[in-house]
Amino acid sequence: MTDAKTQIDETVKANDVVLYMKGTKDAPQCGFSSRVAGVLNFMGVEFADVNVLADEAIRNGIKEYSDWPTIPQLYVKGEFVGGCDIITEMTLSGELDTLFEENNVTYSKDAAEKIREANA
Repeated sequence: MTDAKTQIDETVKANDVVLYMKGTKDAPQCGFSSRVAGVLNFMGVEFADVNVLADEAIRNGIKEYSDWPTIPQLYVKGEFVGGCDIITEMTLSGELDTLFEENNVTYSKDAAEKIREANA
């Protein structure tokens, strides 16, 4: 497990935004992963995607790394942010915008507003 943990740690620290997900950002393989990747893609956020289905050690290791039992998992600037429900809530409340702004992550404010308008 240490190899997986080292790989996860290096990936999380080497990328401003990382999404551990089932599938890829272009071809998600579960609804929750699709929702989070869709939000990030729609908002124009550059992010690394890690397909946990491709590596069982990573799939299990990411749960230990974050002490969070579910996938997807979003990391910003090396910090675990949350899974699908948390990211959805943060998007709708504007907290995700604030998190991106505080961490100098480029995103489309207009796209974020459109998500909120569509869900109002």
